[in-house]
Amino acid sequence: MSNIKIICKNTGIEKEYPIGTTAAQIAADQKVRLQEPILGVKVNNKLRELGFEFFKPKTIEFIDVHDPIGYAMYMRSTVFILFKAVRDLWPEATLKVEHSLPLGMYCEIIGGKGKITLDMLARLCRRAQEIIKSDLPFGRTQLPTEEAIEIFRKNHLNEKALLFQTRSELYTSVYTLGQTANYFYGYLVPSTGYINHFRIERYFGHGLIALRPDYEKIAGGNKSDFFKAIVREARHNGSKLFNTFQEQKDWLDIMGVPYVGNLNKELKEEGAGRLIKVSEALQEKKIASIADQVVKRPGCRIVLISGPSSSGKTTFCKRLSIQLQVLGYKTAEISLDDYFVDREKTPLDENGQYDFESIDAIDRDFFNQQLRQMLEAGKETEIKLPTFDFKEGKRKFTGRKVRITPKTIVLVEGIHGLNPALTDIDSLYTFKIFVSALTHISIDTQNPVSSTDNRLIRRMVRDYKFRGYSAIDTLDRWPSVRRGENKNIFPYQENADVMFNSALLFELGVLKKHAEPLLREIPESSEHYGQACYLLKFLSYFRNIEEKEIPPTSILREFLGGSSFLY
Repeated sequence: MSNIKIICKNTGIEKEYPIGTTAAQIAADQKVRLQEPILGVKVNNKLRELGFEFFKPKTIEFIDVHDPIGYAMYMRSTVFILFKAVRDLWPEATLKVEHSLPLGMYCEIIGGKGKITLDMLARLCRRAQEIIKSDLPFGRTQLPTEEAIEIFRKNHLNEKALLFQTRSELYTSVYTLGQTANYFYGYLVPSTGYINHFRIERYFGHGLIALRPDYEKIAGGNKSDFFKAIVREARHNGSKLFNTFQEQKDWLDIMGVPYVGNLNKELKEEGAGRLIKVSEALQEKKIASIADQVVKRPGCRIVLISGPSSSGKTTFCKRLSIQLQVLGYKTAEISLDDYFVDREKTPLDENGQYDFESIDAIDRDFFNQQLRQMLEAGKETEIKLPTFDFKEGKRKFTGRKVRITPKTIVLVEGIHGLNPALTDIDSLYTFKIFVSALTHISIDTQNPVSSTDNRLIRRMVRDYKFRGYSAIDTLDRWPSVRRGENKNIFPYQENADVMFNSALLFELGVLKKHAEPLLREIPESSEHYGQACYLLKFLSYFRNIEEKEIPPTSILREFLGGSSFLY
């Protein structure tokens, strides 16, 4: 029998193995040790399970839960364990994963169980721990799609059956855990025993949260602190972020498209016209409602708008401006980007690089000075605005001016808009808005669509169209963008007076045809190849949607082009 060469990045060892050797056997032979148990392996930068067999030379890298891909495997596996536990205890019910939260995945038990009581939580936890202790293997079988659909129907997974009826794949993977079948659009860990940081908690009584494996780190490693974190998370998300997700969920149910299979069916039978018109009308109504709230606040003169990358903040700002003008107010739009300090004064990060996302990169003294000028304008006043020259790294005055009257509302857009350290202006005069693409449509009951993936695809398309960046360029920058968001944006999102969800029900079907060619250009040799494969598979669930009916004022036009706004 001939051998093949395997290069292992973890150990730096190049070694020949017999054809058919598995990744798990190589890990054992080379005594690969990571911080946590090995969950999977990147084979030529593409994720595979540990049972993957080698028939050609490959370069491999083993991963654990500290790798983002490993973390995703861990959480999917946790969800399958919970799904099985629910089915074992209450065969008529099922587990639905609604969306992610900072501490984990928010889930509900649907099918007549109602609120989750403490007794239900205890029983569910015991059953899940039994499954974990049994160290059951996660099985995966490729079946003709028609056979897979029949399995899903028999297991009362009708939304999965509908999903695959609307796809053209000949074969489909079916995962099993004991006698329980399911489907996931990403790999799982080898067996239930790998889930060594399992914990669930009740969340508002309506559902539960399956906690991240690093929840103890988030809580400071102290049980008392941990429960404080749970309560704090529940309180915050219950008041704003959580309610925004729930509102979107209720709207999708009303529209009859809670899952991608329902969406694809409607597109096939009715076309995209209704979905586009209703989705855009809903957003316009929301923006008009926010404008009403702004003007009803006595003394409000400044609106601070923040949100993560590719959330559509700029278009939202322009559309809010229009709605405020409808109510009889003048508006002035300014960007925090024009208040950067000169390049040599920019703070440095831990690697000695310029930290443009730090709040100290903003000249807050000058910014607040100009805000006070605007607030104190008792009659029409002309104020010179700065423009930041990013090429030279200098603030310039190029003749830009804004006229402020007592009935002018100033709209300030930037990532630090909700940070209390940004401005010392009395909150009586301000209104704060958090904008993000909080995607709520799900692939199916156990596979929610990631809002982060949605924003990444938006950014990838925009970067290519308007900045000349390739998909690799966008993916190179994305980890830094995410770190900046987690440090400078998300900790302050609950400071908002209102949250606006910029996600559009139809957008992934539109973005798909723009993003897929960019992702296919990423070569196997790239470290981003695995993520490209993942995003391509994710997009494959959505039917293509033509963009001709999308209005020129749509938030999606900020990423596609064809907007009637100037950026």
